[in-house]
Amino acid sequence: QVHLVESGGGSVQAGGSLRLSCAASGNTYSTFRMGWFRQVPGKEREGLAFIYSKVGNTYYADSVKGRFTISQENAKNTLYLEMNTLKPEDTATYYCAAAWSPTAAGGLSASAYRVWGQGTQVTVSS
Repeated sequence: QVHLVESGGGSVQAGGSLRLSCAASGNTYSTFRMGWFRQVPGKEREGLAFIYSKVGNTYYADSVKGRFTISQENAKNTLYLEMNTLKPEDTATYYCAAAWSPTAAGGLSASAYRVWGQGTQVTVSS
C-alpha cells in the first residue's frame, strides 16, 4: 500500500506562486499514475493534472493549463505541483492521489485513483 502526505499549502496574494509537494511511502514502485485534485466545500473534487509514473507524460485541465506544472522526483518518491499566477478562484483544499492501473475513467477523474493524501489548504486573496 502507498501512503501520501501533501505539504506546501498556505496563503498567498493573487498573482503569487506556491509549490505543493506530495511525499509517497510504501509500495511506490508499481504506481501507474499520480494526480493532483482540489475541492471546495459543496463542490465535486476537480482534477487538475496527472502524470504517468513510468514515462513522465503529463496532462492538465484547461482551468490550470499554462499556470500549473506537475512533476515528480522519483529518487525522493515525491510529486510536485508548481502553481503560478494564482487566482482567488484557486482557493481550495488540494489533494494528491495514486493509481495502480489504467481505468475507464480518465486521469482527471477522481474515481480513477485508489489512494489519497489528507489534503493541504491553499488560500489566494485578491
